[in-house]
Amino acid sequence: MTEKRDRRLTQIGIDRLVRLKWLEKTASLCLAGNDAQSIAAILRSDLREHFQTDESVVRGSIDKSITVLLKVWVKAPADLGLLQSEGVDLLRRLPQKDRIAVHWGMVMAVYPFWASVAAQVGRLLRLQGSVGAMHVQRRLREQYGERETVSRRVRYVLRSFVDWGVLSEAKGQGTYGDGPPLPVDDPPLTAWLIEASLHARASAAAPLKDLIDSPSLFPFRLKQVHADSLLRICPQIDLLRHGLDDEMVMLRRQSGKPTC
Repeated sequence: MTEKRDRRLTQIGIDRLVRLKWLEKTASLCLAGNDAQSIAAILRSDLREHFQTDESVVRGSIDKSITVLLKVWVKAPADLGLLQSEGVDLLRRLPQKDRIAVHWGMVMAVYPFWASVAAQVGRLLRLQGSVGAMHVQRRLREQYGERETVSRRVRYVLRSFVDWGVLSEAKGQGTYGDGPPLPVDDPPLTAWLIEASLHARASAAAPLKDLIDSPSLFPFRLKQVHADSLLRICPQIDLLRHGLDDEMVMLRRQSGKPTC
C-alpha cells in the first residue's frame, strides 16, 4: 500500500482537462446507485460530443478522460477508498455551492500533481495577485523533472482551474487571476479537506494551521477548527502536540472499498 501511495505522489497522472461538470456527472451517477460499468457507458455516451469526430481519436481521448473521472469517484486507489466513500456522503448532503470543494479534495488526493500545481498557484496569488503559467511550469519542472510533459500537463491543470471558475484568464497570454473566494463553513467538510490534503503530501503530516491555510486549497477559505474537534469529526487523523500552539496532524493507516 505504501509503495502504491509513494508512486502516486511522484507520478504526474493528469494528462487532460478535467471539467467540473464531468466530475459532477460522474458523482451523480454514483449517488444514483449505478455500478462502474454502467457509469463508464453513460459517460462515454454523454461526453462524446465534446471530443473530435474522428473515431480513433474519440475513442482514445474519451476513454482516457473517463479513466480519470472513474478514478476520482468510482475506482479510487485502495488506500483512498474510505476518503472516497466519505466524499460521496458529503456530496449527498451538501448544497451545490459546497460540492466544488469535495471534488477539489478528491482530485487532489487521487492526483497529487493537481495539489502541487495548486500550491504554486496559491503561493503566487498571495505574493503578487496573479499567476504566470511559465512561472508555475518552471517550479513544477524543478519538482518533477525537466520534461516537456510537465509543462504540458501543468497547462491542462491550469485550464481545469479556469473551467472550475477558481482562476480567471487575465490580460496577457498565460496570465491568470484568482476567482471569488469560496467559504467552507461546514466542520465535517473542513475536516475531510484536511484529510484529503494529507493524502496529497509525501509526509502525510503537517501542522494544522498550515493545512487550514494551505496554498493548495487557494480557492477556499476554511473555517478554523480546533484540533480536538477535528479528531472527533475525523477518526482517520492523529494529533501530535509539541506545545500550546504547535499541533501536528497526520494520517492513520486506513483502507476502504470504493463506493460504486
